[in-house]
Amino acid sequence: MISLAFSSNAYLRYPFHVAAERIAAVGYRGIEIMADVPHAWPAFLLEESKADMRRCLADLGLSISNVNAFMMNAVNDARQRYWHPSWIEPDPHYRQVRIDHTRRALDLAKELGAPSISTEPGGPLAPGQNWEEALELFLSALLPVAEHARAVGVDLLIEPEPGLLLESAAQFETFMRYVDNPALGLNFDVGHFFCVGDDPGPTLHRLAHFIRHVHLEDIAATRVHHHLIPGDGAIDFATVFDALAAIGYAGWVTVELYPFVDDPDAAARLALERLAPLLPASVQAAR
Repeated sequence: MISLAFSSNAYLRYPFHVAAERIAAVGYRGIEIMADVPHAWPAFLLEESKADMRRCLADLGLSISNVNAFMMNAVNDARQRYWHPSWIEPDPHYRQVRIDHTRRALDLAKELGAPSISTEPGGPLAPGQNWEEALELFLSALLPVAEHARAVGVDLLIEPEPGLLLESAAQFETFMRYVDNPALGLNFDVGHFFCVGDDPGPTLHRLAHFIRHVHLEDIAATRVHHHLIPGDGAIDFATVFDALAAIGYAGWVTVELYPFVDDPDAAARLALERLAPLLPASVQAAR
């Protein structure tokens, strides 16, 4: 059964428990937890903090849809605070920061009972770095971490994004040819694929075998990568949910609206109002 969640990364100005309370109050059944400041930066979380998070979620009746380990605001890289350090940093010591963070995020997901974490798809290419060399570097850094994911029983999901190493369906398929680990899968971001010309309906069918979690946001007709509230852009979400039903997807769809930090409650509420009628009737009745 498809269930709607909301990502805590729209609530950057609030501590975790406040973000969770507000997401539950809007009416979502699930929360995607940002493994970053100010919510759950794994390197700083004490056992007491993790126990408080579990109690908070239980009291609110919220399930965890995913742990978002893509963003790294805590590092505050001057180039771009979400992507860096990436899996393909030329400096191996800086690259190790991303590797260690992802391992910690997997452990955190295990402790909190989350099914998966999502991560960036290789970062932007460095000057002079070609795509094939970058893919080789990405695989060499990622595959050992994927073994850790398998060991702890948490899925490690790659999220293709415009402008990064893996941005299209074709590139993700090329990457998966080198993967033999059931813990590695796809975080299908509807808006990201739309940005690069992979329209969501056909692409959901094309990549159905790999999909473990879905991110959802709208994008303008220009296909410029800027997250909009569903219904404010050009994506046909009825087609998206029809495709999800057709491929038999029965997991979480997380609304990700991190640009709306000024009023995340309003963005979350409007998104739910527009998306809920598109869910199957049985899901609507369960809300």
